[in-house]
Amino acid sequence: MTFDHNDHYHARLLRLVPGGARTALDVGCGTGRFARRLAARGLQVDAVDPAAEVIEAAQLAPGVRYHRADITGMDLEEGRYDYISCLASIHHVPFGTVARLRDALAPGGVLAILGCYPEVSRADHAWSLAAVPVNAVARLATAGRGTPSPAPVKRPELPLTEIRREAAELLPGATIRRLLFWRYLLAYRKG
Repeated sequence: MTFDHNDHYHARLLRLVPGGARTALDVGCGTGRFARRLAARGLQVDAVDPAAEVIEAAQLAPGVRYHRADITGMDLEEGRYDYISCLASIHHVPFGTVARLRDALAPGGVLAILGCYPEVSRADHAWSLAAVPVNAVARLATAGRGTPSPAPVKRPELPLTEIRREAAELLPGATIRRLLFWRYLLAYRKG
């Protein structure tokens, strides 16, 4: 089935791109669908993923440069990017990596993380229960369309309460909203 939980939130993530943005970094870009959407808005995008198979499957597009690299070891220029996105990728690296991403933001730049978290609390389980029937309908409606991503899948380990705690320390002023489909949206604007 080809319904993609991350693609479902692309429009919401695109609304977070600051006006006048020219540069973007897409961390854990997979096959580059979101990177291509950023480039279509006129941004110069560095799309990064450590998995060779997804970079090889990425479709080339004007304005997108693909890099096979691990973001935790990649040299990031301080203040370079107006927008940084991480779609279901931050749980593949230590959460503290957000400090490096924060530093790579230009003043006024936005870090947008569409993250995954494990279900540990009653609220987590309630949201999960609410998502199940909606997910089933979405999957049936999109069955047979598109191509599933070859991106590796990893179970998230950091509970949402811990994500909130660490984000408060590393990204003061960030907002975190729980979303349907086992996701949260963290948005941080660099002052």
